[in-house]
Amino acid sequence: MPDRRTVLRQLALTLPGLLFAGTSLRASPRLLKPRRLRPGSIVGLINPAGATFHRRDVDFTRETLEALGLKAVEGEHLLSRYGYLAGRDEERAADVNTLFGDPSVDALLAVRGGWGCSRILPLLDYDAIGDNPKILVGYSDITALLLAIHARTGLVTFHGPDGISTWNDFSVSYFRRILFEAEPVSMENPSGRGEQLARWDDRVETITGGRARGPLLGGNLSVLAAMVGSPYLPEWEGTILFLEDVGEDIYRVDRMLTQLKLAGILGQVSGFVFGKCTRCGPGAGYGSLTLPEVFADHIAPLGIPAWYGAMIGHIKDKFTVPLGVTAEIDADRGAISLAESAVL
Repeated sequence: MPDRRTVLRQLALTLPGLLFAGTSLRASPRLLKPRRLRPGSIVGLINPAGATFHRRDVDFTRETLEALGLKAVEGEHLLSRYGYLAGRDEERAADVNTLFGDPSVDALLAVRGGWGCSRILPLLDYDAIGDNPKILVGYSDITALLLAIHARTGLVTFHGPDGISTWNDFSVSYFRRILFEAEPVSMENPSGRGEQLARWDDRVETITGGRARGPLLGGNLSVLAAMVGSPYLPEWEGTILFLEDVGEDIYRVDRMLTQLKLAGILGQVSGFVFGKCTRCGPGAGYGSLTLPEVFADHIAPLGIPAWYGAMIGHIKDKFTVPLGVTAEIDADRGAISLAESAVL
């Protein structure tokens, strides 16, 4: 029988992995798919994070949805403001809860990101959301909602355009194929080289070649790293982790990936995809690592299929990526292929 010191040492080695892997120490809920969008579907507009200071942002979002054949309804507090937030926490959470509970509403779309979603996570009615599964779309700070709602309910959520994003042909194509047509798409970067003799933009940079299969999970790196240790993250074992960010110095990306590694998340995933890190330069002065060097330090040693440069992030051309749906990635080609539809 082991002595007290041995038992305590074993607990010290085991508990950090349990407590800081971002899980709630409970069984994951079953996968719950929302119904697809159809012409005439009603989309509820929410601002769960930063304030919208101009009515034109809402008008643009509404007109975009109308061009897609959809109808928009506004959350009661859509244009509220509390400093940089779109109203107080209780107001922003109330719009999410109310629109999920409204049987006439088919989907929820965030008008914009910013900061503030994590503040409302304890105020959401996850039981009601799970009883009324609907499409939820957004990116950037909306990552907190996408991950928490999926973790607590099993609902497939969607890392895709916000209302004020660029709704061009590329982005709309994936949005339609996934959310209207329920197509298990293969997502690949644009293949054109423009006026260049060789392709320059949107290149795929392979970290480790090969293929991997698992549920897609991820979003904005800064938001995800800030949620580590909370009870609002899903299980990571065997998943495909996708990340993106904007306006971060390289050392910050290094720090956040280190946090995911120390929390035990990176060691559990079966594949890794980094999208774009927009405006993530080395900063002034000398001696900065490059982004490829950071990936070489943190991702390559995992020995899992991995690449960066996918059309995910604060960019004009965006994939719509469903969280929770099983996919296969090809790190040599830079492709994400859904193994199933994301909506019913």
